[in-house]
Amino acid sequence: MGTAHANAIFKGEIPGLTLSSVADVRECRREFARQAYPGVSVFETTEELLKAAKPDAVVIAVPHPMHTELAGKAIEAGCHVLLEKPEDVSVNKALELNAFAANSGLVFSMMFNQRTNPLFQKARELVQGGALGELKRTNWIITNWYRTEAYYRSGDWRATWAGEGGGVLLNQAPHNLDLWQWIAGMPDSLSARTETGKFHDIEVEDEAEIRVRYANGATGYFLTTTGEYPGTNRFEIVGTKGKIVLEEGKLRHWTVEGDEPEYRKNAPETAPKLPVRYEEITAGPTEDGHKLILKNFANAILSGERLIAPGPEGVNELSLSNAAYLSAWKGGTEVGLPLSEEDRAEFDRLFAERKVASRYRKTESPGASGGEYLSRWSVQWEKMR
Repeated sequence: MGTAHANAIFKGEIPGLTLSSVADVRECRREFARQAYPGVSVFETTEELLKAAKPDAVVIAVPHPMHTELAGKAIEAGCHVLLEKPEDVSVNKALELNAFAANSGLVFSMMFNQRTNPLFQKARELVQGGALGELKRTNWIITNWYRTEAYYRSGDWRATWAGEGGGVLLNQAPHNLDLWQWIAGMPDSLSARTETGKFHDIEVEDEAEIRVRYANGATGYFLTTTGEYPGTNRFEIVGTKGKIVLEEGKLRHWTVEGDEPEYRKNAPETAPKLPVRYEEITAGPTEDGHKLILKNFANAILSGERLIAPGPEGVNELSLSNAAYLSAWKGGTEVGLPLSEEDRAEFDRLFAERKVASRYRKTESPGASGGEYLSRWSVQWEKMR
């Protein structure tokens, strides 16, 4: 992921950003950088880069448990920060980073690239603007994150508690968890179930389902996995004034003409067909969302442009995944949101137990060496025929 960002900056595709230096703890990756980025300084550690190169800003793309640690060091060195998702593994660490960043006066952004998709932006506009009325239900089936055993073997840190910090909830689904709450709002509580190594030889979950309850009594459901093919990507939001469905590259919007609760309470018919207006929105080709976030980050630094994904908002989707893990580890018990201090401490304790027992052993695994943005990193609306 870091290589893709570095390539885009090095090629001059992000106005306002210049690639001055890179760092990687693996010699094979440092050698790749020397060949790929002539004239760019190459370092072994973040500390060396920050001290010697003194960059204005950094883009951090490392294993998840290191996110807040390195972001904090960069901010302490006076650097603006663009941090890959998720903000960290632990909500406690994310909250500490957010407090530190807030007092720095520096730009802090998250790489939630799918927020740039016009359909998700339109969905947020409709829901937040009241077009659907009062929320009744949300439902997201996002099972087209298909991955093979080869994917999990592509990096020694992958699919381990100590190296990656989790499975589909922490690697692929953060985009969807972020969009879920960004569009429909944070729920009041949730319960969850996860399946460890159901489809793959891994020690973390490759399937998860979450059930949520919102403050007004509305409910929601979220299902994700990396083990189904063909998969589904269908996001449905229902309110008292209608519903929207995002699927196959379209946003379909039904509006009930009149007051549905009034129909329900007072209509003499037992099952009336209410008058409904329908519209369909299709988003045309758009620039890669990663590049749009990078451009937004640069513009925020240079001209004060409003961030698409402010760093402190990273704690929201992480709260959903932390709560889901905690619920699953405790047999599906309901967990309140925002997470209490006690629940955050219990998550950290239970995660530490899994980290100690993890089979992750760091090697000189080279990982991917290409660096182009892959389709699997973006919204996948393709039809499976």
